[in-house]
Amino acid sequence: MKVVRTVSALRREVARARSQGARIGLVPTMGALHEGHLGLIRRALRETDYVVVSIFVNPTQFGPDEDLDRYPRPFAADRRAARDAGAHLLFAPAVSEMYPEGSATYVDVAGPLTAGLCGRSRPGFLRAVATVVIKLFNQVQPDVAYFGQKDPQQAAVIKRMVRDLDLPVRMVVCPIVRERDGLASSSRNRYLSPEERQQATVLYQALQRAEERFASGAREAGGLKRSMRAVIRKAPDARIDYVEVVDAETLEPVKTIERPALVALAVFIGKTRLIDNTVLRPGRRR
Repeated sequence: MKVVRTVSALRREVARARSQGARIGLVPTMGALHEGHLGLIRRALRETDYVVVSIFVNPTQFGPDEDLDRYPRPFAADRRAARDAGAHLLFAPAVSEMYPEGSATYVDVAGPLTAGLCGRSRPGFLRAVATVVIKLFNQVQPDVAYFGQKDPQQAAVIKRMVRDLDLPVRMVVCPIVRERDGLASSSRNRYLSPEERQQATVLYQALQRAEERFASGAREAGGLKRSMRAVIRKAPDARIDYVEVVDAETLEPVKTIERPALVALAVFIGKTRLIDNTVLRPGRRR
């Protein structure tokens, strides 16, 4: 696996692979690679010929009181993990490479997709995601790009951007990878103390409660949200950012589940903000 740090070097390597007939896969990450990321790389290897992994801690995604400075950056371990997973090229640019002096252009996806969930509680976050992803798409020009379902709003926003701007890339959204106790794999899990780590399992337990009630016939979003909140509040260090039930496609809030619905959570365990979700599908046995 080769490591490059400039857009020009990245384009040279990708052009060389493409000249040999390779289909290009892209796995965008912010590093601190975990099993969820590695699953995306393995999926890309099955479906494309040349896999590019990007590692870039995007500063524009972080608000003034968020964790940019302490976000984990274990580059040596990430390089080994990407190599061992089978990636062909690792792109690890500096901030100045991605945002040259004077950069003033952003991509903003408007409407219901960005109005709620993380778009409400983290202003500017989704604009930053869309902007950095379209830059990576332009730099790599992948045939297929791979994202995780753990960040469903990001995936929905990028899908809309791809459609609206006629970008020639196919998006694949892969299922959430969970640890043995159900906690969704996340780079931020590293922040948790052992006690917080145990408490964090209430997110998955809350989703399981919603799935159980839904399977028993519950369809009212308000009741499902109340039952999930009750589970989360059992953790003494939990602070709820949001518990929402929204349409799985439009991300607009729903009162009654009549079509596929996304159940999404954002919860602080101590100082660490974690997200998780599941999709409830009427007429489908879970």
